[in-house]
Amino acid sequence: MIAELHPQAMRIAGLLRARGETIAVADGATGGLIATSLLTVPGALDFFVGGGVVYSFRARDVLFALPREAYAGMRGASEDYALLQARAIRDNFGADWGIAESGSVGGASHPTGAPAGRSVCAVVGPICEFTQVTETGSADRIANMEAFTRAALAHLETVLSCQRD
Repeated sequence: MIAELHPQAMRIAGLLRARGETIAVADGATGGLIATSLLTVPGALDFFVGGGVVYSFRARDVLFALPREAYAGMRGASEDYALLQARAIRDNFGADWGIAESGSVGGASHPTGAPAGRSVCAVVGPICEFTQVTETGSADRIANMEAFTRAALAHLETVLSCQRD
């Protein structure tokens, strides 16, 4: 899967490099596959500043450094939750862009009750914020991780392509 996403990662890197911009990544249900895809690009340090897999409350607290009250009324795999994470990862890593994915891949019940096969990706940039919901209708954990990663990278590429100078 990572090899098939490499050409897209190269295009995303080209868009970021052309503007001298950087990105930070908060992988959720994608388990690190968004970051991994971007890191297949040689010289990724030019545009990739860091990120992490947000798979527990502890990881969330460390990566985002937000008070628990910031999440009041939010549920995982929702647009407001993904936007909050994308803003926080961007700001905490000092990047121009932040991308965050929050979803429920299946195989076990999601702590917030989100249905298996639902993912929300948020992309936050210098002057814009966009979200995209992906629904696979499946509880196949591995297939969902792959589908969520593909959807997130496609969403990122679309946003970056539309935000050209």
